[in-house]
Amino acid sequence: MHRPIRSMLYVPGHKQKWVDNVPSFGADAVVLDLEDSVPDHLKVEARGIVAAAIPRLKDASRTRLFVRTNKGRYAYNFPDIEAVVQPGLAGIIVTKAEDAEDIEAISRMVAEVEFAKGMPIGGVTLMPPIETAGASRYIHEIAANPRVESIAAVSARGADLERNFGFTWTAEGTETLYHRSRAVIACKAAGKRFPIGGMWQEIHDLEGLRKQALFNKQLGFSGEIVIHPSHVAVVNDVYSPSLEQLDFYRGMIEAFAAAEKEGQGAILYRGEHIDIAHVETARTFLELWDR
Repeated sequence: MHRPIRSMLYVPGHKQKWVDNVPSFGADAVVLDLEDSVPDHLKVEARGIVAAAIPRLKDASRTRLFVRTNKGRYAYNFPDIEAVVQPGLAGIIVTKAEDAEDIEAISRMVAEVEFAKGMPIGGVTLMPPIETAGASRYIHEIAANPRVESIAAVSARGADLERNFGFTWTAEGTETLYHRSRAVIACKAAGKRFPIGGMWQEIHDLEGLRKQALFNKQLGFSGEIVIHPSHVAVVNDVYSPSLEQLDFYRGMIEAFAAAEKEGQGAILYRGEHIDIAHVETARTFLELWDR
């Protein structure tokens, strides 16, 4: 089972020094980007930098490595996929997927490279951001693909989603509430436990970032896409459990176990009504975090 990704930091693939500094950023995952953050005339160079960095970085950091590859007019960029699919790559960010057929197409391309390189088939996962109305329409089918690890419901100001949907961005995010909630539901319905939210573009407004992350966490997201290293610590903090939460759930399990021995199926624990459903929630939480 994959661990939740609290922070997923995008790093432009043509920035050699930034790529080399990936282990110092503290993010749970890093996306080495070959797409929008790379100028067209540097894309081939960026591909080489990223492909060469993956074997170095996989041994230098616990950070999971993803790559965002390019999409052409008719298909996903196979030279990108052929270069970056190798041991050490956790997954590919599937840019501008429109439907389940797009996901299946890139999945087969990845499988072809895995096979050619003697890698386990299916080991490299896919994570499609939902960036268009078409993708949102087919979000359940996209999430259901076996290679899809999770999906990302991005809601950045002025980016692909705003242009495609035609909404007016607000810091409160009410205009994308339905979009984000559907992403959480689609992930959970497909058995993908850790949907990703984001992203906050005001680099120096860390309080705004924290508010957005707290709201996304409340919706059911497990982490955020971030675009600056200074954002990593904020979202890691928001999406990590507090010692008080861990203590609360440990105590609940102990109290309920004692009550069960006395034939009780419900108890009052720290002022709250608790039954087996609450205890199962506590067990699930501790399985994930109490390590």
